[in-house]
Amino acid sequence: MIVVAGEALIDLVPESAGNPSAPLLPARGGGPYNTAVALARLGSPVTFCSRISTDAFGTSLTDRLREEKVALDLVQRGPEPTTLAVAAIDSGGSAAYTFYCQGTADRLFVLPAALPAETRAVSFGTCSLVLEPGASAYEELIRREGRRGRFIALDPNIRAGLIPDPDAYRARFRRLLPSVSLLKLSEEDAQWLGYDIDGWLAAGPAAVVVTRGEAGLTAFTRGGGTYSVPGEPVRVVDTIGAGDTVNAAILHALSELGLLSADALAGLPADGWRQVLGFAARAAAATCARAGAEPPFAYELRAPHPAVGRSDLSR
Repeated sequence: MIVVAGEALIDLVPESAGNPSAPLLPARGGGPYNTAVALARLGSPVTFCSRISTDAFGTSLTDRLREEKVALDLVQRGPEPTTLAVAAIDSGGSAAYTFYCQGTADRLFVLPAALPAETRAVSFGTCSLVLEPGASAYEELIRREGRRGRFIALDPNIRAGLIPDPDAYRARFRRLLPSVSLLKLSEEDAQWLGYDIDGWLAAGPAAVVVTRGEAGLTAFTRGGGTYSVPGEPVRVVDTIGAGDTVNAAILHALSELGLLSADALAGLPADGWRQVLGFAARAAAATCARAGAEPPFAYELRAPHPAVGRSDLSR
């Protein structure tokens, strides 16, 4: 069982890319939410851990989780509104977001008493590590489960416009690293955080995976190894959810290989890393080939995708 902890929200996505006045269409999303759905579609048992509104959007969010066979045992509910993220899509398919999150349900997440005994890994990231008071509860959950020896995956997925005090956020990020087994982040995230791969590895993670847009993915390991794969050729519709799919695909692949422990991850050889990263690149390409955060099912990754550009793994 993999637990994914963090926000669920509604993306308001323009009907046509590059047109700021295009009608906005609601889509269920949020980095952790997308990660949970992607894991379920790939075949991993997954439980979502969050606070979701009881409003119509919140009901739609939980309905989809049930449809995708994501367990809801750790989902808290509340009457507060659902967070909204208004997306702007440029002509190349890349998305930028403006968030409406004052007093919303996911900010009021409280620390659960315990995770299921069968939990093998816990994944965290995105807005849930920024918006208080919930961010402090998620931080404590990371620390608690790290102390208990669970595999902790962290995908910061920086949304700079949401972060009122960048220095305080960077300090929290550094505090979390001793509890983290796997750090996954985009090239842009890494630059914003100070791009200190050696320092991050020395602080705790067994590996750091950096996504590089069309250039693909690179893994840096505690033992000094560096392993890369290119992005998969694909006709890009948009990049929404591509990074979340990468996160899920890496966790799923590591689970299938029996490597959801920091020690096992540190010992993964070059061929193993290329297998894991290649699988993640194919999964991201499938997501980029269609509109919105629609990650692939396992069976789809056996077929090639139309070769036009390369998938954007940066977000």
